[in-house]
Order: sequence, then structure tokens, then C-alpha cells
Amino acid sequence: MTFTASAASAVDVAVPVVTVATDWEAELTALLDELTNVQDELFQLLDAKRERLMSADCAGIEELQQREESVCQRLEQCHQRRTQLLAEAQRRGLPSDSVTKLASSVAKDASGKLGKQVKAAASNMRLLQHQSLTNWVLAQRALLHVSQLIEIIATGGRLQPTYGDKDTMHNRGSLVDQEA
Repeated sequence: MTFTASAASAVDVAVPVVTVATDWEAELTALLDELTNVQDELFQLLDAKRERLMSADCAGIEELQQREESVCQRLEQCHQRRTQLLAEAQRRGLPSDSVTKLASSVAKDASGKLGKQVKAAASNMRLLQHQSLTNWVLAQRALLHVSQLIEIIATGGRLQPTYGDKDTMHNRGSLVDQEA
């Protein structure tokens, strides 16, 4: 296997290039092993981020940024590797629609270890999507809460009538002085 530098990313990353004598099962297994490792790290990262979001730990969230960038780069490497393998499979007349189809066509192992790896990676990706959505919802709720607090402070806690005369509203308690 040879390596080339990726011009697409800001940081030069070594990306394996498929050689002429490709051992498809070994190549796919290596890709899926790396993807599984990245997914496991991403699970841990999303859990840590969710905990920090729930506790409103802004400094802790910032500390996770370097890990997020590292995981993102590793995911990009996996994507580049997948693209290379599927392009090479297409050149050789093998199924190139997906890693699943390629794996099922080149698997030598009758027990389906490669197929199980593909299914596990796909299942993990769905779980990661759910966890990412959960974190997004938490962040959106926090932003909504902050927005509502700013509105209360800006209006002095007074309700603004939607319909009718503004004079009919009674002053109620507010967080800021009545004169503010």
C-alpha cells in the first residue's frame, strides 16, 4: 500500500491508495475497523458533550473542540478511503454502489464476518445520528431559554398585548425596576 497527501484538507493527511493487487477483504476490514474505532470515539465525545450541555459548562464544551476536530478529520479519512475503494471496485467491474454490496461480493469468509462488520458500522451510524440530534435539541432549547430571558429583561417583564388596547394591560411584577 502506498500513501499520498490529501490536498482537500487544511492539514496534510496520509490517505492509503489502492494498489494493483488489492485484497478486497483485507482492505474493507481495515476500513471498517478504523470506522468502528472512530465511531466509538464519537460516541464518547457526544456523551461528554451532552453532559456539558445539560450542565451549561461552556468551558467544558470548548475543551471538546480539539477532540471534535480530530474525530472529524478521521471521519473524512474514512470517507476518502471508502471513495477510493469504491472507485477501484468500479474500475475492476465489481459492485461499487456501496460498501455493503462490495463486501458481500468479495467476502471469502462463509461466516459473514465482513458482512457483520458492515451491519455494525451502519447501525452505529444510525445511533450516532440519534445522539447528534439529541445534542442539537439540547442546544436549541438552551438558546430558546436564553432568548426568552433576554426578552424578559428587555421588556421589563411586562406582557405586550397581541390584540386590543395597550392601556388595558396591567403592570405586573418585573425583574427590572418599573422605571427601567
